[in-house]
Amino acid sequence: MNPNQRARLFTRLQQTNPHPTTELRYRTPYELLVSVVLSAQATDKSVNLATAELFRAADTPAAMLHLGETGLKRHIKTIGLYNTKAGNIIRAAKILVEQHAGQVPRRREELEALPGVGRKTANVILNTAFGEPTIAVDTHIFRVANRTGLAPGKNVRKVEDRLLKFTPDQYKQDAHHWLILHGRYVCKARKPECWRCIIADLCEYRHKTPAPSAGKAGKPSPARRKRSVK
Repeated sequence: MNPNQRARLFTRLQQTNPHPTTELRYRTPYELLVSVVLSAQATDKSVNLATAELFRAADTPAAMLHLGETGLKRHIKTIGLYNTKAGNIIRAAKILVEQHAGQVPRRREELEALPGVGRKTANVILNTAFGEPTIAVDTHIFRVANRTGLAPGKNVRKVEDRLLKFTPDQYKQDAHHWLILHGRYVCKARKPECWRCIIADLCEYRHKTPAPSAGKAGKPSPARRKRSVK
């Protein structure tokens, strides 16, 4: 994909969604940090359901330490790998209280020193909480970048580096959110919905999927069937 195609791609994504953001529900950088740690190998929906109650009980590192690992587990037991995640969140809360006055640090090195926080999570925090032009590459973004030809790479770090290199500066702040939402809802893993993709003509994917036929589109809803009988 050439520079002109990339610029047009991001322009269209921006026009469709001028103010993209994460689907995780949070009010503070700390709540976002906890939510992102919980979201590993889990859906945003499942995380939001758990944190709705959790953040009423503990919305700061000090409160999380007071809640304790056992209390935390009761709130997040519906989320995959909750035992490991609970341990990481409690240890991270202890570090935040003891070394950062209860605040989420804004430096990558300090973020990645927290248990359960890797480069991808740090990028999300830096971008979404602190407005840094970072791009966190998850499975959705990795797929979109490779499938479209936007920034192909054999691993997530290579894709991240190429996205940072090839994405026009004016789009870097929101690129992460546009690409993850596009991968989640349109450029899906098993069957991308190319027929309704706003960047299909720019995409270099050679096996674009056609629109489903009327017979495969699904039966009408009961309400529709009822109306059609009248």
